[in-house]
This record gives sequence, C-alpha cells and structure tokens, in this order.
Amino acid sequence: EPKKSGFWSRNKEEDTEESEEADEKTEEKKSRFWSRNKDNDSSEENDEEEEPSGMFSFITAKTISEKHLEDILWELEMGLLEGDVAMEVASAVVDSVKDDLVGRKIKRSNDITEYTYNALRNAVAEIIDIPGKSMTEMIEAKKAQGEPLVVMFVGINGTGKTTTIGKLANYYLKKGYTPVIAAADTFRAGAIEQVNYHADKVGVKLIKHQKGSDPAAVAFDAVEHAKAQGKELVLIDTAGRMQTNTNLMDEMKKIKRVAKPDLVVFVGDALTGNDATQQASKFNEAIDLDGVILTKADADSKGGASLSIGYVIKKPILFLGMGQGYDDIKEYDADWMLNQLFSESGEEVNINEA
Repeated sequence: EPKKSGFWSRNKEEDTEESEEADEKTEEKKSRFWSRNKDNDSSEENDEEEEPSGMFSFITAKTISEKHLEDILWELEMGLLEGDVAMEVASAVVDSVKDDLVGRKIKRSNDITEYTYNALRNAVAEIIDIPGKSMTEMIEAKKAQGEPLVVMFVGINGTGKTTTIGKLANYYLKKGYTPVIAAADTFRAGAIEQVNYHADKVGVKLIKHQKGSDPAAVAFDAVEHAKAQGKELVLIDTAGRMQTNTNLMDEMKKIKRVAKPDLVVFVGDALTGNDATQQASKFNEAIDLDGVILTKADADSKGGASLSIGYVIKKPILFLGMGQGYDDIKEYDADWMLNQLFSESGEEVNINEA
C-alpha cells in the first residue's frame, strides 16, 4: 500500500469512498476535519426549506457567525489533538480559523468547505514559519571573521542525535566545508564509539577523550582544533539522559559556558509528537535553545511535532532527518512542510525537492 503522507490524510481512502457515494461531483476533498461532514452538508442543503438544522444550516443567513462554527471548530481542535499537536498550538490554530471565518459572506454551502480549508492552511502556514538564519548562512558569516561555527547538539538518548551529527558532517563536507566532531558525551563508552563510527564513515576528524572525562574539555579542544586548522564547523555531541535530570542540565550549561557555541540545537524524534515538544521546552528553559532538528520526519504521518515544536519554544526548525542514510537530511523549508502537511497524494516524499 502506498505510503500515506500529510497531517490529515490518514483516512483518505475511507473518506473518498464516502464522498463518491454521496456525490460524484463533490469538489476535491480537503482535510479529514471537514470531509466527514460532507454527506450531511449535501443532504442539509437539499432539505433546507423543510428543516434548516445541522452544522451548515446557517447558509440561509449568508453570514458566518461564531455560533455557527461551534461544531466544526470543536471537531478541528479534536483532530489536531489526536494528531499529537500541543494544546496551545491547537488552540492557536482554532482561534485563527475562527477569526478568519466569522463575518464572512457565503453564497452556497460549498463555500464553507473552501473557506475553512483556506483558513486552516493559512493558520498552519503562520505557525510553522519561525524566522531564523540558516546554518549555512551562519557558517559563511563566521568564516568571513576567520572563526568556525560552533554547534552544540542536545536531546535525550534514542532520538538520533549522534546519527544527525554524522549526517550534518557529510552534508557540509559535500558543500566544501571541513567539519570536526567533538565526542562530548563521555558518560557512556558506547556513545564515544558510536560517534567515532560516524566520523570514520563520513571522513571527518573526531576529538575525543576517555570515558568519564570532562565533556566541556572535549568541546573546548574541538573548538581550538578547528581554529588552529582553519576548519569552518564544530559539531559537539552531548549526553542525552532524561531531560529532567538536574546533573545533565548542569553539564549542558558547563559545556555551553566553556565552548561558547554559536548555536545550541535540540534534536527530537518527530514520531514522539508532543513528547518531543515537551522535551524541547525543558532544554530551552535550562540552556536556551537556538533551533531544532527533527529526525524521522519522513515517517511522521501525524505531523504533531513539526507543527508544534517551533511555535512552543519560538525557535526555528533547521533541518529534517528523512531516512537512514547520511544523505537523508534536508534544510527545513516552511513552504515544503506546509505542502507535506496538507498532502493527500499518498506518494513517497522526494527529499531532494525543496
């Protein structure tokens, strides 16, 4: 079965069958949030004079009021929450849709479907587009100053943080830069071995100390190495014990104080949805994040993390992990993400398309 993509295309096949049975000439199906009411809409339009009731019965009034939208906005909010969208984000989307629709004049029942779709798309577009400089732009700016860009990566174990560092090293090697990786997760010997594996695979220098050594010292040495060798990018791997661990947060603060990173980037698993957003919030409160990278974005059919995380912490998404290979990473593009969230094609995502 073809891979389903898009935030609300999960029930596409079922919705399509219902729409075709109800009316073969129904306009192109939009989000599942309102496609489930399409049959009711058609019957209500036909029976308006006899019994003007139901979700879209207000079409006789020609003007949309807040009262008329109660049912559809409730369903929209429930659908967002089911998709692992954070509560405050779901509320923001619903409020935006309501503000966009209330007071609009309509001529036919189908107008409400089109207006609601457009209002929702506009609301989501605003939420996922958090302004910020790209990492590539920042590398160039630091290079002009004769300094490397220092990036510190944080996040809990199991989110793909170390693999993401390997992907970014490969990404910027292919762009003509020379990265160096710091194995500053000295809490586990396995973590040093893992980052060493990725550094060897992509062909970049790894700065490492023994297990149990000071993580901040490793990060400092990597920065000094990059400056001495004229390398443009330092990628600092860090420990990822639970985000509520006070010692871990103190360790992150020390690394940040010693290495003085230009960017502190949270790496989160898109498949964990609201959990990733909560983790990012914890790290942001402790050490002040500058951006986010979401892994496994290619497998996320709900879209909750991509829709919520930037809005909640007010920091931009920088990259998306799109698969297992070193080339499977792309710089975040809000327009591309918007199209993915509203996609109903069910086709495989082409990660090379911006």
